[in-house]
Amino acid sequence: MSDKQGIGQRWNEFRPTKAVWLWSCAGCIVATMVVGFTYGGWVTGGTAAEMAADASETGRAELAATLCVNKFASAPNATEQWASLKEASSWERDDLIEDGGWAALSGNIEIVDGSLDLCAERLVAMEQLPAGRSETAATDG
Repeated sequence: MSDKQGIGQRWNEFRPTKAVWLWSCAGCIVATMVVGFTYGGWVTGGTAAEMAADASETGRAELAATLCVNKFASAPNATEQWASLKEASSWERDDLIEDGGWAALSGNIEIVDGSLDLCAERLVAMEQLPAGRSETAATDG
């Protein structure tokens, strides 16, 4: 007869020590953390705070840029300004928008970071300007 035991029988007879249990649990905890932080999308509290701050700043800039585009389109000389904005070099565009006063939010003295570039990018990318309030008022009345 054979003295070899099957894996099921060996499994049933296995009696781990406390040290084996301790190190097995510690290994499982470490493996879970490695998988969670690398593939599971887990982040530390500091990283989460940075991500929230970045999202807040980006949202403010996008809102300010949207308002800037609307103010620009509502200006009485928007078509001429838009043509000069498209002809201007990329580093001069934010200065043109700031000088025109379209990026300033009402009640705010400071311009939101990143809103000038976003506003300029959106205006230059447009095929045509949206109808502003001054142009629609002139055609309605």
